[in-house]
Amino acid sequence: MSAKFDISFANSASLENASAVLLQVSGENAPAGQAQVDPAGVLVKAAKVSGFAAKAMSVLDVLAPQGSEADRIVVIGLGKPAKLTAHDWLRAGGTAAAQFKKAEKVVIHLDAMGIEVDGKAAADFALGLLLRAYSFDTYKTKKKSDDDKTPKSVDVTIVTAVHDDAKKAFETAEAEAQGVILARDLVNLPPNVLGPVEFAEKAEELKKLGVEVEILGEKEMKKLGMGALLGVAQGSVRPPRLAIMQWKGGAKKDEPIAFVGKGVVFDTGGISLKPGAGMEDMKGDMGGAAAVTGLMHTLAARKAKANVIGVIGLVENMPDGNAQRPGDIVTSMSGQTIEIINTDAEGRLVLADALWYTNDRFKPKFMINLATLTGAITVALGNLQAGLFCNDDELADRLTRAGNTTQEKLWRMPLGKEYDKIIDSKFADMKNSSGRLAGSVTAAQFLKRFVGDTPWAHLDIAGTAMGSPLNEINQSWGSGYGVRLLNELVRAHYED
Repeated sequence: MSAKFDISFANSASLENASAVLLQVSGENAPAGQAQVDPAGVLVKAAKVSGFAAKAMSVLDVLAPQGSEADRIVVIGLGKPAKLTAHDWLRAGGTAAAQFKKAEKVVIHLDAMGIEVDGKAAADFALGLLLRAYSFDTYKTKKKSDDDKTPKSVDVTIVTAVHDDAKKAFETAEAEAQGVILARDLVNLPPNVLGPVEFAEKAEELKKLGVEVEILGEKEMKKLGMGALLGVAQGSVRPPRLAIMQWKGGAKKDEPIAFVGKGVVFDTGGISLKPGAGMEDMKGDMGGAAAVTGLMHTLAARKAKANVIGVIGLVENMPDGNAQRPGDIVTSMSGQTIEIINTDAEGRLVLADALWYTNDRFKPKFMINLATLTGAITVALGNLQAGLFCNDDELADRLTRAGNTTQEKLWRMPLGKEYDKIIDSKFADMKNSSGRLAGSVTAAQFLKRFVGDTPWAHLDIAGTAMGSPLNEINQSWGSGYGVRLLNELVRAHYED
């Protein structure tokens, strides 16, 4: 992060040497708190001169306002008050954060005129501040702050009548921010720094939050018969890992719910080598594992009342002399055999064993896997929504509604027996690639063969986990997509 935000909530705050932020809804004459912040009425004239109409996420910025103790007053438009959602408050927080990068002290008057702000809305606003503030500059020897004197810490006081409720709600929101930021960091880290072993060590750090973590190495996975996962890893000098994370926040009798992530820390394509252009982005091919790890952090940090399993398969796909070849046949942990048609269709091999292991060992209520699995899903949906494949209508509906709430949207894609024929193999039980037609669908159909009758969803996040459009709450290449979506799913439906 370029600057650390120290956020507190209060019913009043001094404006001396501060930047002040007010919120304004369209159709109202003046923001709440104006009498205190702008006793001379400078904002009314400034709004008239500039044509400021408080449209959603519009900004009015007044420097050195006459008669005010504040050094600067920023007004954020919220649009129509009747239509405000949780995501609008999040966006407003992100919009505000973008305005005071050089400030050391900020006072935010959150109670917009004509609307009631509850503790949850105040916490969502603060969450927006934290998410927008994130930047990944770990490897820049000269920071931006060296040039623009950006402070290392910004003291932010959010003034609202519901400050006590907001403070309590922010404990949960801050845990959510931490999980998203962890996922972003993991995706953004360079592949020479974050290999399978190092990623597993990141997962082990969750022990500090009370998560039980177990790491399986190559020897243990061979004993389990994970030939599909190990086949992907055999071309790399960096050994594979399977990380199992357990958060036991629910009753002992409650079945666990499970999340499984693809963690290909770098994907060259193997022998079926990818084109060189853009290959550097394949450090993000572990976005699914990053999301699962970030989710487990969030659930543990907010002490979610649920029993949750997180499993991530961690490998590197390289083309050395020991790499698997097109035409090879591997045996998965399930006993099913797979003909390798294309070594660049590797993520489904990792997930095949990870899903089977999770289902066999933990007998979960449902499983959801996340993976940057196919380029085909970006052709279908671009980078605005992730693909949802699911064998259970209730789970699909709950996921879709959670995505609409957090604006990490999902679009349901088809599954069907007719697609099985496309991945049937002449020499094995199935093949790992079907060619160009229905690429994302056949990949999901492949995974379906490793989940049995357990309710299951596959989220293809190839277009959303990395390089997705920048917005009010994310200015990072690695978006952390999936953490907030799945946290909302757990919160809304699966906590005691």
